[in-house]
Amino acid sequence: MTKQIQNWSGAVRFEPAAYEVPETESALRAMVAEVNRGGGRIRVIGSGHSFSPLIRTEDRLVSLDGLQGIVETRDDGQITAWAGTKLWKLNDLLHGLGRGLENLGDIDRQSIAGTVSTGTHGTGKAFGSVSTQLTGLRLVTADGEARDLTAADGDLFRAAQVSLGALGILTQVRLRTVPAYKLKLVQRKESASACLSDLDRRARENRNFEFFTFPYTDVAQTKEVNVTEENPSSHFGQFLNDLVLENGVFKLLSEASRWIPGATPIVAKICGWGVGGATKRDWSHRIFRMPRLVRFQEMEYSVPAERMSDVVRELMAMIERDRVRVHFPIECRFVKGDDIFLSPAHGRDSAYIAVHSYKGMPHADYFRRAEAIFRNHGGRPHWGKMHTLTGKELGALYPKWEAFKEIRAKLDPKGVFLNDQLRSFFA
Repeated sequence: MTKQIQNWSGAVRFEPAAYEVPETESALRAMVAEVNRGGGRIRVIGSGHSFSPLIRTEDRLVSLDGLQGIVETRDDGQITAWAGTKLWKLNDLLHGLGRGLENLGDIDRQSIAGTVSTGTHGTGKAFGSVSTQLTGLRLVTADGEARDLTAADGDLFRAAQVSLGALGILTQVRLRTVPAYKLKLVQRKESASACLSDLDRRARENRNFEFFTFPYTDVAQTKEVNVTEENPSSHFGQFLNDLVLENGVFKLLSEASRWIPGATPIVAKICGWGVGGATKRDWSHRIFRMPRLVRFQEMEYSVPAERMSDVVRELMAMIERDRVRVHFPIECRFVKGDDIFLSPAHGRDSAYIAVHSYKGMPHADYFRRAEAIFRNHGGRPHWGKMHTLTGKELGALYPKWEAFKEIRAKLDPKGVFLNDQLRSFFA
């Protein structure tokens, strides 16, 4: 079966030679072994939320949508789930068991396989990416065999925690969970200058802290999240703010900016002016998620945590100096360092900084200028977002790059799981 494929933002479009949705792990294993014997290539698609061309292939494309749900629960709180399970579904299933994940990003449409394979993260100085919550995984390698890996497998496990799908196909993941908990979100409009001067304290004193700075203004929207025992707040108020104000009105302003280029700085100032305060209380997974109905392109880099304020100031100054056509705010989060081979937070506590551009507006020049700033501060790109780095440039950023390449070559000597982008990185 063939099918036209495009990602969420529309930036990646292609037609694979075949599109398959195996319903069982054994069917998937047989498919991989067949492709390997025939000298073909195979890639996996989750929910298409990556902005980079990781899924693009002219050969066979496989969806894990047929492999969803929880496989096993353990007395110690660990759970095993099929890798195709969407985050929103996994969260609901866990909540029904009285459990939850310790930290999440703000989008819950991805599959858990795509989430961990690209190093997706939330925010919080005490929390790593979602991949750090893995305690085990099952990987179908090029020979069609399924290998169960845990931390006891050392380098192989650390390579597989964020693998870009280059080692094999994840079919199951084992995650540690925690008892279900409620969070209180306090959202404020503040001075961006004051916020940037007080980042250490804000990040240290709150369980989760993130902020957005608005171009052509000195406005920041801050979000402080902490555990609470209070009852959930009104869902209608959340609906009104999240869907009508933050998405509906913002879309209208974005369209104005797209059609009237000279209006972009004014639109940016209106967006900053319209930022307000809000307080929400709910179960953790409902506080973490944020509906994203306005489509955009995105670039995100991880830099050393202590560089956060410098990088954001340079980005804001560049936008204003060069009169960049952008009204989307700059998104800023904190992530704890880890020892995962291809994690952008490898070996250092990190600041993740993302720039966005409304779908249909020119973004290449803006992203090129932003990328130069990120790179000047030792930045590493988020694997699921846009970037222009070559394999040689990436290799200089990751201490375990060559070790990952060696493991990859042993597991997949024919390059069954490589597409053009990954071949340029690892071949």
